[in-house]
Amino acid sequence: MTIFGNLRGLFTSDMAIDLGTANTLIYVKGKGIVLSEPSVVAYHVKDGVKKVLAVGEDAKLMLGRTPGSIEAIRPMREGVIADFDTAEEMIKHFIRKVHKRSTFSKPKIIVCVPHGATPVEKRAIRQSVLSAGARRAGLIAEPIAAAIGAGMPITDPTGNMVVDIGGGTTEVAVLSLGDIVYARSVRVGGDRMDEAIISYLRRQQNLLVGETTAERIKTSIGTARMPDDGRGTSMQVRGRDLLNGVPKEIEVTQAQVAEALAEPVQQICEAVMTALETTPPDLAADIVDRGVMLTGGGSLLGDLDLALREQTGLAISVADEPLNCVALGTGKALEYEKQLRHAIDYDS
Repeated sequence: MTIFGNLRGLFTSDMAIDLGTANTLIYVKGKGIVLSEPSVVAYHVKDGVKKVLAVGEDAKLMLGRTPGSIEAIRPMREGVIADFDTAEEMIKHFIRKVHKRSTFSKPKIIVCVPHGATPVEKRAIRQSVLSAGARRAGLIAEPIAAAIGAGMPITDPTGNMVVDIGGGTTEVAVLSLGDIVYARSVRVGGDRMDEAIISYLRRQQNLLVGETTAERIKTSIGTARMPDDGRGTSMQVRGRDLLNGVPKEIEVTQAQVAEALAEPVQQICEAVMTALETTPPDLAADIVDRGVMLTGGGSLLGDLDLALREQTGLAISVADEPLNCVALGTGKALEYEKQLRHAIDYDS
């Protein structure tokens, strides 16, 4: 029996993919998360023919630093596919990376999609996964995957609220009995925060910085609330001086970053407030007891839980592994498919 089990393990390679705007994570059945890389593809363009140079980590290093013949792009925008061919190449590359040997059977793949994705966007994701070599492609709503990954008891007849802040979208959802009671997808996330930092520095400091620098500022000293001392910690930032066109280094403080991020943070708070106002009263009572769970990379922004607590008056907690929640939840949906089959959509 063990030998048979091992043999079957060689043939089956079912996986769950968290196809994110910023990062792609792959969960293989029985093994857990085996890959986590940026959703970036670098191309070499010669005579109009594109040839993939690098995918993931290597390609991310090229963002904003490429010569004319090389293009580094992110095929995902706001949680959905913006560049169909590139996304397909990226998925193929990651699947090959996970399965170094050639498998005898095509894997069954479950992918998470934002709740607000249109049928066309869903079809594009499904088609990309099938073209990349999947036997069958299932879709699961991101809020359900995030709640499962955060360990919330979503199959119970009680209200659970999850706020998943990704790179492109923020999903706010109230779940009960294993399905969505209310969900709203706002197109604001980590990318919008980076853009807010870039435009703030351009406006206030006449300094032009790239996406990579803006992301570094956000992850190093980013905060959702004004520091108590009105300044907070600071860091040195390099960019191009817009007045005389030469490279320049300036000091950026936490207070400036909080000011820059005020608008995207406010949009997230408003989405949570709207969800609470629309929730049926009995479920709202459960949420008062249980509080709100934050997942996704955006939830790592400093003091975001406090900013939300001040707005809503509810207990706000951040999941243990916010970056991996959606991938873990999608993986669990794959492992416990029978119990969660109502949440997985296999139809085209």
